[in-house]
Amino acid sequence: MKLNILFAGESWVKYTRHIKGFDSFTTCEYEEGVKWLKSALENNGISVMHIPNHLAPTDFPNTKEEINKYNVVILSDIGSNTLLLHPKTVNNCERMPNRLLLLKDYVKNGGGLIMFGGWMSFQGIEGKANYKNTPISDILPVSLVSGDDRVEVPEGFKLNITGINHPVLEGIPREWPHFLSYNKLKPKENADVLATYNDDVIWAAQNYGDGRTMAFAVDCAPHGAPEEYLNWDYFPKIWNRAILWLAKSL
Repeated sequence: MKLNILFAGESWVKYTRHIKGFDSFTTCEYEEGVKWLKSALENNGISVMHIPNHLAPTDFPNTKEEINKYNVVILSDIGSNTLLLHPKTVNNCERMPNRLLLLKDYVKNGGGLIMFGGWMSFQGIEGKANYKNTPISDILPVSLVSGDDRVEVPEGFKLNITGINHPVLEGIPREWPHFLSYNKLKPKENADVLATYNDDVIWAAQNYGDGRTMAFAVDCAPHGAPEEYLNWDYFPKIWNRAILWLAKSL
């Protein structure tokens, strides 16, 4: 069976003002950080539908029928407001489905969900991702802290792989490339902790209802995830096995 994945987030727009003496001008750029993980999955026969941040308010599934087309949902660097606030609600005061509740029910009924770290994941920069006390925090295998949860480690850090008996880590070395930042998370009581750094959980997994969830506290793109890791020979194997586990195919 071919797996279908919905990958939401991991895109941004830069608006830059340049000042050159008396004169100034602005430039705009659109960028995505999806290519490493998307390619790793697609090269192994997994279908990936990417919805970038600027399209997610309108294009992210609103119904059970739409979300059930996918075996696993990936959230990366997409704040809770982007999924909560449909333009029809903000601009026209129309009632719309709560897509965080939709995701919770999706997992409870057998779907898979993983959230990767980043400045707009979990709580995020200045707490603006703001998933704490939402339905997503109920189903993740980790507890979120209040406020800004970023931990910047510019000198680099290495994971302590703890879940060596978990099926996702079969055939994966315990020595990984370094990382540069992560979101501070704490494991829930029944979670399987796959990796830590100091006293913080970096990677955790659990069953929720008939489905499964994961949290990986590091981004799936720079800067938190350097290219030494993203181009590592084991990167595709790790995340293909993770997706298979989330889809209950491993």
